[in-house]
Amino acid sequence: METPLTPMEFARRARRLYAGREAVVDGALRFTYGQFLERCDRWSAALQGMGVRQGDRVAYIAPNTHANLEGYYAVPQIGAVLVPINYRLRAEDFEYILNHCGATVVCAHADQIDAVESVRARLPGVRHFVALEGTRDGWMDYEATLAAHGPAFAAVPIAETDLLTINYTSGTTARPKGVMITHRNAYMNAIGTLVHHHLSPSDRYLWTLPMFHANGWTFTWSNTARGMAHVCLRQVEPRAIFRLIRDEHITMFCAAPTVLIGIVNAPDEVMAGAPRGLRLFTAGAPPAAATIELVESKLGWELTHVYGATETSPLITFCEPLPEHAALGPRERAEVKARQGVELVTSGELRVVDEDGTEVPRDGKTLGEIIVRGNVVMAGYYNDPAATAAAIRDGWFHTGDAAVVHPDGYAEIRDRFKDVIISGGENISSVEIEGCLLRHPAVQEVAVVGMAHERWGESPHAFVILRPGAAAMQEELKQHVRDHLAHFKTPGWISFVDQLPKTATGKVQKFVLRGGGAIARQ
Repeated sequence: METPLTPMEFARRARRLYAGREAVVDGALRFTYGQFLERCDRWSAALQGMGVRQGDRVAYIAPNTHANLEGYYAVPQIGAVLVPINYRLRAEDFEYILNHCGATVVCAHADQIDAVESVRARLPGVRHFVALEGTRDGWMDYEATLAAHGPAFAAVPIAETDLLTINYTSGTTARPKGVMITHRNAYMNAIGTLVHHHLSPSDRYLWTLPMFHANGWTFTWSNTARGMAHVCLRQVEPRAIFRLIRDEHITMFCAAPTVLIGIVNAPDEVMAGAPRGLRLFTAGAPPAAATIELVESKLGWELTHVYGATETSPLITFCEPLPEHAALGPRERAEVKARQGVELVTSGELRVVDEDGTEVPRDGKTLGEIIVRGNVVMAGYYNDPAATAAAIRDGWFHTGDAAVVHPDGYAEIRDRFKDVIISGGENISSVEIEGCLLRHPAVQEVAVVGMAHERWGESPHAFVILRPGAAAMQEELKQHVRDHLAHFKTPGWISFVDQLPKTATGKVQKFVLRGGGAIARQ
């Protein structure tokens, strides 16, 4: 006897066990699991009434709201494919993605309606435009449509190999690619999270992570599996985060390292009264050990570092805490936690290999590429067989991440291969320099890129944000690097900036920083 592995199974269980528990908080709105899932059913019925059938694509462009979260159940439970789109993209990006995926329905938040409307004439395949909040001529009202439908919808058979979502990559250097995630992919990722991170119905999760980012690392479904409360956050801002942590008794959230930097450097009056003991996942970019140490020591929160990619549903590894780690000092323990770690029991196999495909030795020094295969690897890129063939070769997904493996088997990313700096024939990790500079008391945030150099070919260039009220000179920071790393890793130049260019998920856009062209300095 077999049943398909699908996150929709979590909703079935939640209906039976958690119907009276609080499921969703969105400002003044509060829904129990019974109310939340009935709303999902009503929207499923409404979508079928619009003619949405199995395999059709339904796109969402919205911040973290209750209506957005409802799409993660209402769309896939009728066999349709959810397409969560980064709401911070331009109208032209919306146009490309909506046409590329073949969306027949677009659901947009009030703040994104104008952008979609500006390209509406160039979206011939879209039959229905839905305003999740607000009203607009020519757009369906989400709440009114929901209220006009009962919860009965026509159930369809779902295979675990069916598409669940198409998640578009950031497209920072080329057109975004549509990552095809199956029901099985997402289910296995969620189960891996539940195995390694002990969640319970008493937990309350704050949505600091965008839901569109790899389906919120599948916490859109993992939280429901455990009957946890989803507390929506529409804009990532430290004051709002700490207010909700206190008022809503938050116990768990996820955030990219850049978001953590903003949180831990908030004014003291904003952080006042923040409870200790929160658990959080960080991923999206390699976190510096200094950031991890600061979060744990200053706030008393327990940080777990996980790693993955949109193409892997997304989690491949987590930095599993071992009993022997507890005996380490705060700095040494943070350095271990900064590693990407080991495979989740459900994710599949990870290797770090050289150019010949041979696994690198466990010496913490030899650089190789992370490749993975297993249950969480995508079905491919939507309507892009060439990109799929380039990424999945000989049965392995090639991540493009340059890493080493330590003697204990823990992998540690040193850079993206495209970001490795080659200076005078030496390979330099931008991540290593960033981690070193973040140890300086005046540095709040930093990004390092390779810039053209007349003599060395390339040399590191550091872009530094100083802490409020702090001061530092270029030579002081260069000397700090010389004191802790090999001299050839010292940045040739340091620029002091007010902000760094970032994607909506908090990744620094290093290609923008490199856009200044060649810089010739001694």
